Amino acid sequence: MWGADKHKKADLSQFNGKTTIIAQDAEIRGDLRFTGALQVDGRVIGNIHAEQGLVRISEHGYVEGVIHAPNVLVNGEVVGDVHAPEHLELDAKARISGDVYYRFMEMVMGAQVCGQLHFQSDFVVASAPLPAPAFASEESEPVDNS
Repeated sequence: MWGADKHKKADLSQFNGKTTIIAQDAEIRGDLRFTGALQVDGRVIGNIHAEQGLVRISEHGYVEGVIHAPNVLVNGEVVGDVHAPEHLELDAKARISGDVYYRFMEMVMGAQVCGQLHFQSDFVVASAPLPAPAFASEESEPVDNS
């Protein structure tokens, strides 16, 4: 499609040797900070922060906390806000209870977000005052309602 090369999706294979997997029966309590990729098949109770990389919440994954990562792929459950300034993908079994901040987003039929969607552009538009509407011209006579 048009511009498809500009915005390639991040994939776990891009982070060979820098991928952390939290197994389905594992539970982590506490905040995680990393560079690379994180796949959550189990439970994370805490915030997840990646300066660079990808966070993937699989179908069985559960995160209770805020996620900050350039690329986020959700097919499990997140209770907390999701910040994905590059790319966010919500698959059919995604369940998010929190606000979502994104630049590019893909949402498959069946995904659910209970919160607000906030588009984050890569530039800030300067706000200029709008001109006053011209409802009546200065030449018209005032209306006497008496």
